[in-house]
Amino acid sequence: MSTDELYQAMAQSVIEGEPEQAARLAQQGLAAGLEPLTMIEEGFGAGVEVVGDLFAQGEYFLPDLVIGAKAMQEALAVLGSELRRRQETRRTYGKVVIGTVQGDIHEIGKNLVVTLLSVNGFEVFDLGVDVLDETFIAEVKETDADILGMSALLTTTMPAQGRVIQALEEAGIRNEVKVIVGGAPVTQSWADEIGADGYSEDAVGAVALAKRLLGVG
Repeated sequence: MSTDELYQAMAQSVIEGEPEQAARLAQQGLAAGLEPLTMIEEGFGAGVEVVGDLFAQGEYFLPDLVIGAKAMQEALAVLGSELRRRQETRRTYGKVVIGTVQGDIHEIGKNLVVTLLSVNGFEVFDLGVDVLDETFIAEVKETDADILGMSALLTTTMPAQGRVIQALEEAGIRNEVKVIVGGAPVTQSWADEIGADGYSEDAVGAVALAKRLLGVG
């Protein structure tokens, strides 16, 4: 198998959602002397882009996204170990702090956003669920985050998104971080009302939004 064919197979393992195959191809690539970063960007990463495009076109659905992301994760598990051994670092577009707001324990959608941001070149700090307002602020300060993402799956917890934005203002750091919001009941008009910088209804859109806000990609 030529190098180009191997890269294509890597992309295809993500497109078709084959985690075990992705891991095997990552190992095969290392054995063939390919650079881990190049495999991530030209092989598996290319597959992630195709999956995102297919989802946006309505040809792929949430389960396809999840299994594609799983394949990418398996490849990264193999290649990440080699990168750490070589002390190399993937190109990163920016730092993202993300979590589900206080009082809300839903995490499937948030986890998918975390995964897709990670595999698309962002350094992600996942705070989990039921995150206190002050925890968001502290993590933004601690990490010097470029983006803060907040998920709310209940209408009763949506106001926490606005409270955190207000807290950023009170802390004097609102202008230092872009804020994106999402979740089933969240809309663009709600994002505008609370002063968020952006809104996305799905994980693929969240990645595109993050890149657009930072002017990268």
